[in-house]
Amino acid sequence: MDFEIKYKDAMGRVGKFKTPHGTVTTPALMPVVHPGKQTLDVKKFGAEIVITNSYIIYKNEELKKKALEEGVHSLIDFPGTIETDSGSFQLSVYGDIDITNEEVIKFQEAIGTDIGTSLDIPTAPYVKREEAEEDLEITIKRAEEASRVRSNLLLNSVVQGSTFPDLREKCAKEIAQYDADIYPIGAVVPLMEMYRYADLVDAVIYSMRGLPENKPRHLMGAGHPMVFALAVAMGCDLFDSAAYILYANKDRFMMPEGTLKLEDLIEMPCSCRVCTEYTVDELKQMDKEKRAKLIAEHNLHVSFAEIRRIRQAIVDGELMKLVELRCRSHPFLLDGLRRLKEYQQDMEKLNPSSKKTAFFYTGYESLSRPEVSKHIKCLNNLKPKNKNLVILPHTRKPYSKYVHREYIKKYTPKIPTFYSNNDTYLDYSNSDVVVADVPFGIIPLSLDEYYPLAQNESPSIHDEDSKQFIRNAIDEYTTIYDNILIHRKVMDKFDLKGYNLVEEELELPDAIVSDFDRLKDIADYQFGTGAGTALFGDNPDNITIEKSRKTKKIRHVFEDGANIVNMRANDGFLILSDLGAIRLHEFFDAPHMRVVVTEDSEPFALKGKSVFNKFVMDCDENIRRNDEVLIVNKDDKLLAFGKSLLSSYEINDFMSGQAIKTRKWKNPRE
Repeated sequence: MDFEIKYKDAMGRVGKFKTPHGTVTTPALMPVVHPGKQTLDVKKFGAEIVITNSYIIYKNEELKKKALEEGVHSLIDFPGTIETDSGSFQLSVYGDIDITNEEVIKFQEAIGTDIGTSLDIPTAPYVKREEAEEDLEITIKRAEEASRVRSNLLLNSVVQGSTFPDLREKCAKEIAQYDADIYPIGAVVPLMEMYRYADLVDAVIYSMRGLPENKPRHLMGAGHPMVFALAVAMGCDLFDSAAYILYANKDRFMMPEGTLKLEDLIEMPCSCRVCTEYTVDELKQMDKEKRAKLIAEHNLHVSFAEIRRIRQAIVDGELMKLVELRCRSHPFLLDGLRRLKEYQQDMEKLNPSSKKTAFFYTGYESLSRPEVSKHIKCLNNLKPKNKNLVILPHTRKPYSKYVHREYIKKYTPKIPTFYSNNDTYLDYSNSDVVVADVPFGIIPLSLDEYYPLAQNESPSIHDEDSKQFIRNAIDEYTTIYDNILIHRKVMDKFDLKGYNLVEEELELPDAIVSDFDRLKDIADYQFGTGAGTALFGDNPDNITIEKSRKTKKIRHVFEDGANIVNMRANDGFLILSDLGAIRLHEFFDAPHMRVVVTEDSEPFALKGKSVFNKFVMDCDENIRRNDEVLIVNKDDKLLAFGKSLLSSYEINDFMSGQAIKTRKWKNPRE
């Protein structure tokens, strides 16, 4: 089964896959449809895929006969994609079932299901390790058997391992060898029922570490909309929900922020058909069965609306903002979000380099987003230009424009030096100048138009955690300087101690950033240390810079009439030209920025054709979606350059779809 990623954010993705009965867009909700007692027509809510239980069909002679004769699609009256469970749930409840793994696979094929499931062993949380290991071995063996005995059935292989993260990762890696089509993460319902969301995060992330990127992942039993956003941010693509009817039977309304009881309501909770056409009193006086059906309709409406909201958040680059808002609806969900902080590196590997919308700070958990950790890492690409550092307060953006206006020009210098705390003179007339601000810590003025350093907003009143974050950022960054001078507003706002102070009535160093220095710093920050010199040299007189008449921002950069780079207006990224690609290829050793393609695809790359995943032999593991990359052959000959559409981890796993959008070029040296 081919799975294609359309949009990315954090570890979440909007994708598509095809089955014999249609195309499914992920993230997707699969309503659970009981084969013998259907409650609602889920098609009208937008369901492209549903899940039903093959074991229940198998055990009921009437249902079994009809399914074998007419197919499961006719049985449950659903024309789209159908996934069937194998009976593992019944196995977990009753301890044993009278069907073998091979029998249930062949039965699922016989009734015409699109996606079948092997008979895994669901292992409850917090069991002894020995039990988890024994169950795991059976699950792995059955996954291998299912892959052998299936014919045309698309196959689920379930990740088990209880609450032992290493067993989750082991199971995922081993079953991935058998090339299933979808990988459910099983036996997590008890964790959600106990509100153990931190443990849920551990189970999911360790499972993801062993699973391929080119297949959808299904979080089994996750049917409440309050958990969807968090799960999607961890890389889950599919959810099954029986909760919509189970909650309705208990007069409970599902909402993205939690669950509401009918008995507590005086107003209906949303704007769906049920909530606008009925009052609370009307529902309370209604026949229980009819009432449950209406509340189930509300629950489905809310659940599908949340899935759509998540998809749009991924497209907009606002998934983590949505996750933070949702997780603040319950303290234990907040535990899950805070546990996710420990997996920054996992998220950064798959997070796009640039997004459409600004970074909004919603609380100290925002400091754990991959954009922040990447910024801190990329700051190390910049080398000090002076031995002294001056740290100024934030202003309006761009900092380089307003810092100079607010903190320099309005003060009349008396002396060209500053007093330090020990009353000795220190000359700060030649200093590097940066701004200290939440959420990115240290921002050199030369980077103040680069994504997301220019595209972010945070409150003016800071919480203690963000203050500590700034203190740590300053402590770490200042180690590369001999002398540090910090403006009093920064000292006071973030409770800094032990640094020299800038008194406002004294002269500050000239903070105007030249266009040439800005270009070099951005190149180092974006591509790696030394990229600025490799692209532009050290003499600004050799470089011609064209700016936008409207915004006054850099647009194009030339040397002797030859274009080196262009600057993208929306995020400040440098876009390579032919000459720029050649210079970086010559400067950086392999594998830096490289995507290595097969010999068969070389002629197409040379003609500027897009590079497809199946033709990529290897690539730099640091490549992220939207990065500029160099396309080379196995001998490191530069063939082309372009923009990566996926991260390196996805490129290595996918065998279909585009990897690189190649830019048109002609080698000026040939």
